[in-house]
Parts: sequence; C-alpha cells; structure tokens
Amino acid sequence: EVQLVESGGDMVAPGGSLRLSCVVSGYPINTRDMSWLRQAPGKGLEWVTGIKAFTGREFYAESVRGRFIMSRDNAKNILYLQMDSLKPEDTARYFCARATGWAKADGSYDYDFWGQGTQVTVST
Repeated sequence: EVQLVESGGDMVAPGGSLRLSCVVSGYPINTRDMSWLRQAPGKGLEWVTGIKAFTGREFYAESVRGRFIMSRDNAKNILYLQMDSLKPEDTARYFCARATGWAKADGSYDYDFWGQGTQVTVST
C-alpha cells in the first residue's frame, strides 16, 4: 500500500537549518509529482515546494525560495526538504504529499496521499 512517513522536524533557533525526510512506500517516487506543504497553528494549508515526476524539476513558494531545497533519492525512494536560514514564520507542521495530477477549482494541485506530518518550530 501507499505510505508516506515524514521525519526530521525539531525546534531550532532563527537562522538555523533542518532537513526533513519523507520515506515513501508503495510506488516509485519518480513516477509521481510530489510536494511539501505546511500548516501553521490557526492557519490554512500552504504549498511550499514540489518536484515533477519525470524531469525532477523543482518549484518553490516565494516565501521559501533561496532558503529551501527539495530533492529526492530515487534508489531509496525518499524525498528531502533541506531548510536553511529558518525564520519564525516557518514554524508549522510539514507534510509530504502525492499529487493526483488534477487541479482544484482555483488551479492548485490536489493530493491523494499524505504523510502524518512533522513539526518544525523556529524560536528563540
């Protein structure tokens, strides 16, 4: 079955770094578009970054561009999110998710499988 399991979240000081992992089972990750999304307390779900299945091309939200890098290890079937220069506003629960390839009414991606999330807290 399809399963996504995130890990690597922690509490860090502003300016610090973390690397999140998403271990995927059930399908090869390079056959599906994949994304990282996050949700801060009291806020809606925010798309952070995504990678295209067959090209490996990455896309980033403006809020994280230049600070975050998404990558994948196809042999291990693991997605990564390297986060540098972390800010307090990056505090959120981070999820990896598999895109369906279909768009919502507003044009954004829809997702059919999600991990349980991992908490990132950036605070002094």
